[in-house]
Parts: sequence; C-alpha cells; structure tokens
Amino acid sequence: MTEVLLVLAGQVALTGLPMCAGAMAAVRRGLAAPTVLCVALLVSGLHGLIGFWAYYSAPEVGRTYSWAVLGGSALLLGVLARDAGVRRRALRVLATPLLLWVLAAAFLLMIGFAHGGTADPITMAATRFSHPLPADNAIPYYFADWFYAHGHTGTPPLFADWLASDRPPLQLGYVLAERPFEWTDTALHYQVLGVLLQQLWVVGLWALLLAARLDAVTRSLVTLAVLLSDLVFVNGFFVWPKLLPAGLALAAAALVLTPLWQETRRSWRLGALLGALVAVAMLGHGSTAFGLIGIAVVALVRGLPSVRFLAGGVAAGLLLMVPWSLYQAYDEPPANRLGKWMFAGQIDIDARDTPEAVRDSYAEIGLEGALENKAENIATITGWKDLPDLVRASQTPAEWVQDRRHIAFFDLLPSLGLLAIGPLALLGAAIRRRGDPARRRFAGICLGTSAVSIVVWGLLLFGNDASRTTVHVGSYVMPILLLVASVVGLRAALPRFAVGWVLLAAATTTVCYLPSFQPLPGTSYSPTAFALAGLALAGFCAALAWSARREVPADSA
Repeated sequence: MTEVLLVLAGQVALTGLPMCAGAMAAVRRGLAAPTVLCVALLVSGLHGLIGFWAYYSAPEVGRTYSWAVLGGSALLLGVLARDAGVRRRALRVLATPLLLWVLAAAFLLMIGFAHGGTADPITMAATRFSHPLPADNAIPYYFADWFYAHGHTGTPPLFADWLASDRPPLQLGYVLAERPFEWTDTALHYQVLGVLLQQLWVVGLWALLLAARLDAVTRSLVTLAVLLSDLVFVNGFFVWPKLLPAGLALAAAALVLTPLWQETRRSWRLGALLGALVAVAMLGHGSTAFGLIGIAVVALVRGLPSVRFLAGGVAAGLLLMVPWSLYQAYDEPPANRLGKWMFAGQIDIDARDTPEAVRDSYAEIGLEGALENKAENIATITGWKDLPDLVRASQTPAEWVQDRRHIAFFDLLPSLGLLAIGPLALLGAAIRRRGDPARRRFAGICLGTSAVSIVVWGLLLFGNDASRTTVHVGSYVMPILLLVASVVGLRAALPRFAVGWVLLAAATTTVCYLPSFQPLPGTSYSPTAFALAGLALAGFCAALAWSARREVPADSA
C-alpha cells in the first residue's frame, strides 16, 4: 500500500497544480466560491484536452507541454500566493473540496485494493466491486501508449474492434500529459490517476451545493451519501471515464440550477465558462449529453439567457468541440459506432451512418416493437423485474449481496438504495407545505432535472438487449442529482430523521462492497488496506465536520 500512496501523492500534485493555479487566478478576479470551483474544474479539463492535442501533434511537443504545465502552474501559484488576501481567500474556498477530493480517492484506492491486485490493477478494477466488467477501463491506457510514442503519425491499432476516435479523448489526454513523470509500473499510475479523475465529482458537487446555499449539515450528508453510493464504489474504482465528465457537468449545473443562474444567463463570460464546461464534459464521454439535456431544459424554464450569454457559450463550446469532430471525420472515420449502438441497437460494424441505421432498426421492429422496447427501458429504470431477486427465500447472505450489487449496477432507481424514499418524503412535504422551503425548492429542481433527462434517455435509447437504459449507458449526472434530491428532500421533510437515515444508507451500501467475490489468483485480504481505508473515510467525515464551522459565501457568480 505504500507504493499506492506514493503514486497517489505524485498524481495529486500533477493533477492538482493546474487546477489550483486556475482557481487562485479566479479568486484574484473576485469570483465567488462556486464559480471559482467551476473555473478550477474547467482548467483541469483543458489541461487534459490540450495534453491530448500536444501529444497528437508530436511526442516531443507533448513532453514539452507536460513540463511547461508543471513548472508554469507552480510558478503562477507562487506569484499569486504572494498576495496575502488572495492566499487566505483561496484557502477558504479550496481547502475543503480539494481535501475531500484527495481523501475520496484514497478511500476508494485502499478499499479497492483491500484484496490485493496492485500488480494487475486494471484487471482487479474490473472485478473488485461487480461482476466481471468489459475492458473499457483499459481503453484510454491502451491508446495513450500509442499517442505517447507516435503522435499523429500512422493510425492507432484497434483496441479489440474499437477505433481511438470512437471514444472522446479527455481521460486519454490526462494520461498523456502526466506520463513523463511516472517512476514505476505505468498500469498502477494509470489506475491511481483514473481513480483521482473520477473523484472530481466531489469538486463539481461541492460547487453545486455551495451555489444552492444549503446549510453545512445538508451539504455534508449529500457528499457522504454520494461517496458511499453504489455508483461511486463501482465507477470510482473501475475507471472507464464516466464519473469524470459527471463532475464537469455538476459544475455546469451549479451555474444553472441555483440562484447563480440569474446572473449567469446575462454574462457572456459566464456563458463562455458554461459552454466550455459542457464541451469538456462531452469530450469526456458522449453519454453526458443525456444529463445535460435536463439541465438545459430547466435553465430555459428558470429564465431565458441573453444573446451575449449564448454568443459566449456557443463560441467556447465550438472552439473545444470542433477539433475533435474534425479528427473523427477525417483522421479516423466514421467514429459513429456508439451512436448506432445506443440509438439503433446495432452492435455489428457496418458502413451505414447513424440516421440510416436508426431508420432501418425502427422500420424492422415497427410501432409495436418500438413500444415494447420503450417499456423495457422503463422496466430497467425502475428495476421492477429485477427487484424480486432480492427477496428469494433460498438466498445466502453472499448471494443477496451479489444480487444487490448486480441490480444497483444496472437499474437506476434501485441504485438509490434506502435513499429511494427521499423523493416520496419531498412530495409529502410539498403537498403539506412543511419543512424548509429553500431545501424543498432545490430538491425539486434537482429531481425535475433528473426526471427530464431520464424521460429523454428512455425515449432515445433503442431499447433492445444491446441498447437499454442501464445506468452505465446513461449520464452519471442523473443518479447523482437523484441522490442530491433524495437527501435534500429528506432534510426538507424530516431534518433529524434524515441524518440517521442517510448514515444508515451509507453504512449499508459500504458493507455490501467490503467483500471480494472474484479475487485475482494469488491475492488475499490486507488488514493494512482496510485500516487505511477506514482512516481515509474518517478523514473525509472530519473534513466535512470541519467545513461546517467555516461557511463559505456564495452570494454571486
């Protein structure tokens, strides 16, 4: 575990320096805490994207970029920190979310490697918390090897039958940008970096909760509930790049779903910030679009944006999206495999474009077949077909835990666990007009945003065995916002009960992920890893308690 912790410390420095430099520059400009965190995440994302394009242009250019970012970030931080006022305010804004980010990553790494596996971390991650998962977590690692050595010369060899252009480049760019500083096994560095990147949801969520002006106890409960959720246990350690864009999308939500929207929608600068966050999130994983649809709809309901805002947002978004689109169209076409898979249920590779494949698939099944497919999507979201498996009388405890993991991995609403009562509590509080109205309002906004995204998601996905509304083929913003709505809704309806219930839900979920049912050969449980995981989780809770005594204002963007 010592090696894992050393690698984590190095990756925290490499990933955190550009983020902190961007955040301190935003502090110096006088931006409020939530917007500072949004800027920090955007700078981090841009670091990954530029890293990809630098290495794509030439490996020598990429390595120069890696060193320049490291030195430039450290220099900028040193210059900005000379101003005592900037230094104090930056610490006040950044200390809690960055500490939570690092501790969340440490907790998942320790609990993930609690049954060993550091010698083969990518394989261990595919089995530790779930049934054996596909090799998607290795795709950025595989293509990073190619671009690090060859740049744009030649065509990257296929990963199984996947092109490099089939998946967006954000996580790949991070891996490339930080590859020159690896001093041990590259697979372990990749796994540690991947876990650290997935935990950026902490920073995005903290920006959202600050912007919503929630009280410290509610913020703490929400953050703990998300960390100790089925979603984060599995997808935080199995590092296919899906939680990473969720963090960026949560930062975008902070500018839209909160009182900040009234200022954001009138400013071209904040429009550019929002447009860039959306674009970088999309360049993390295309499924992020489903979550962004709900955010966009709620934005329009809450107030139309100005022309200046739209101009800034569109310009920033296009600036970031167009280069990747050109790469897909001209360097490695057709880059449409995921679109045909999701919207046409088409797994086999053929020469059709996406609209043609969609038309052919729906023509083949007809109206009755399409309605049956959408009904299957609803059944998957609600989990009503799978939930009876949890009450089989013949189950042993181990079988029950494995079934629970399986259902939570695939079915959206059951993945909320005990927190699924939150929306019902919110509904009751709204009908009876009881509880804190500010909490009720924000919980309702998050629930409505998720509902819009879920409806669109259920209608757009084709719905057959290849393309169904399982959690991992949607945007992870949806389950996170559902968790936010559940916890905040419980706090609005039953403030004291909510504290105990959230802690019970978190503890129940954690217990389910302690066992390792399919360990790698030659591995065994490590008491040291469990102890370190406990210390990291205790530190996470202590940081939340500490933050409760240090309220950060969120009065403007």
